[in-house]
Amino acid sequence: DATDSSLEPLCSSFIDNANAPIFGVDTEGRVNVWNQDTAKIIGYSPAEVMGKHFVKEYITEDNQASVGMVFDRAFQGEGTSSYELSIMTKAGARIEILLSTTSQRNSEGDIVGAMAIGQDITERVAFEREYIRLIDTANAPIIGVDAEGIVNIWNQCAMQMVGYSTEQVIGQDFVREFITDDFKTAVKNVLDKALHGKETANFEFPLITIEGDRIDVLLNATTRRDEYGNIIGVVGIGQDNTERLAKVRESIKLIDNVNAPIFGVDIRGRVNMWNQCAIRLFGFSREEIFNHFLVQEFITDDYKIALQAVFDKAFRGEETENFVFPLITKGGARIEMLLNATPRRDEQENIIGVIGIGQDITSRLAQEKEFTKLIDSANAPIFGVDTQGFVNVWNQCAMQLVGYSTEEVM
Repeated sequence: DATDSSLEPLCSSFIDNANAPIFGVDTEGRVNVWNQDTAKIIGYSPAEVMGKHFVKEYITEDNQASVGMVFDRAFQGEGTSSYELSIMTKAGARIEILLSTTSQRNSEGDIVGAMAIGQDITERVAFEREYIRLIDTANAPIIGVDAEGIVNIWNQCAMQMVGYSTEQVIGQDFVREFITDDFKTAVKNVLDKALHGKETANFEFPLITIEGDRIDVLLNATTRRDEYGNIIGVVGIGQDNTERLAKVRESIKLIDNVNAPIFGVDIRGRVNMWNQCAIRLFGFSREEIFNHFLVQEFITDDYKIALQAVFDKAFRGEETENFVFPLITKGGARIEMLLNATPRRDEQENIIGVIGIGQDITSRLAQEKEFTKLIDSANAPIFGVDTQGFVNVWNQCAMQLVGYSTEEVM
C-alpha cells in the first residue's frame, strides 16, 4: 500500500502531462480524470468537467448509446481498443477520437470506473471521408475487395454501369457472384497477385449486368494497404471497354476477311496477326505461325536483313511502301510479296508492333521478267528513257548495232 501511495503522484503527473487525451469516469459515468491534452483538444478545463456526466454532456446524441456501452464493458472488467467516437468541443466543433478504454481499479482491485486513452484522428477521418467521396464520385468504376475477396468498395459509376446497388454487392464474394465462369480463374489470379503485392495493369474481363448483359472491363488492380503497410485487400479501377472491344472485333473481322494478305508482328518480331488470305496464300494456320519469329523462321536468308530493316523503321515510327520480298509457303513454293509496313500503336500511341499489308505479285513479276526477256532478245534495236530522258531500256540488238554496252548507256 505504501508503494502504491508513493507511485500515485508520479502516475497522476504522467497522465496529466501525457501527449494524448486521457480522461476517466467513475461507475456513474461522471468525469474524475481530465488531463491537459484533453483540455487543450476539447476546450473544457478540468474544473468545468469534473463531476459532469461525460456521455450526456459531451458526446453527440448519435454516439451516446454506443459510448455508454463501451464504458459499461469497462465497468465489467472488459477493455475496448480502437473505438472511434465523436466529441463536441467547447467551441461547437465536432472532433473524432480513436479511443481505448480500460477499467479503473482501487488498491483492493475493485473496479471504480473507466479510464480512456485517445488520439485525435479528426484530420485522418476528414481525409478518409474525402478519399471515400472521391472514389464514390469518380468517373470510372472502382471496385474493392478485402483479403478474402469480399466486396467492400462499390462506387456510383460501378453501380450505374453494372446495375447492382452498393447494398446488393457489399459483403458478396466478387469472383463467385459477378464473374462469368470462363473468367473466374483469371480474375481470381489477378486478385491473388495483388494480395501478394504484385499489381496488374490493363487486365480485360467481362462483368454481367443486373439485366444479364455482358460488359467488357479494362481493369488496373492495385494492392490496398493499411497505415502499417499490411495488405488488406485490392482496389480495382476500371474502364468500360465494351465499345472499344466491339470496334476492335469489327476491325479484326474486316482485316480477317479482306482479300489481301495482312500480318502483324509484335515489338520482338513475333507474329500476332495472320488473316484468312495469308492462311490461304502461304498455307500456315494461325496456330502454326503465331508467336513465331517471322524474319528468322519464314524469310529466305538473302532477304532477312532487308525485311528486318523495314520492321526496325516501323518500330521507330517510319512507314515503308512497296517493299518487295519473297515468302516461302508451307509447300515450299516461293511467293513474291509487295509490302506496305505500318507501325502498330496502342491507345496511348505507343508503338507495339508492325502491320504489313501485302499483295501477291508473283505472277506480275514473272510477266515482267518474260517481258524483259522478250525485249532483250528481240531482233530489232529497242531502247527506252524515263521522264527525265535517261536511258532505262537498251536491248541486245541496240548494243550490237551501236556498240555501247547496257552498262555504258543506262
